[in-house]
Amino acid sequence: TRCVARYLMKQSGLAQIFLTTDHGTLEAKDVGQGLTAVNMGPPGLSWQDIPLSKSVETLSLPIAGAPVATNMGNPHCTFFVTDAEAIDMDREASPIEHHPLFPDRTNVQFASIIGKNHLRMRVWERGVGVTFASGSSACATIVAASRRGITGKSAQIDLDGGTMHVEWC
Repeated sequence: TRCVARYLMKQSGLAQIFLTTDHGTLEAKDVGQGLTAVNMGPPGLSWQDIPLSKSVETLSLPIAGAPVATNMGNPHCTFFVTDAEAIDMDREASPIEHHPLFPDRTNVQFASIIGKNHLRMRVWERGVGVTFASGSSACATIVAASRRGITGKSAQIDLDGGTMHVEWC
């Protein structure tokens, strides 16, 4: 969303645009220094909103590792691990993408704590595999971390493709 917004703002000369998605209308704005902020809207936190195939607690799914489920316009499954770098993404994330609990499949994140309000996260996008970055995955991870009390509602996330600052308002 940030990439599309940045492209459209550059083409139009506008510093703020609105993008309509299946999740709703999202505001994007230029925040200076080549950075783009997008308001992704409220996360889906109930099992129906993710969606999951049955009623379960989304803060601790009945999957080994007790991940958190979140919807940011697409389904996410976030694991908090000791060392995100040590995760074999092909072996660990691919089966979760196709887990029966996720009828529409899911994006999968593995995050580890670097410091106060600072996480390292790796992404597996459904239908794609490992990716360098994902804005919706970064947002889902901060929502999950905040819900678990790991971070506040604002944190830095280091991804393979760079660093993002995410704030859940």
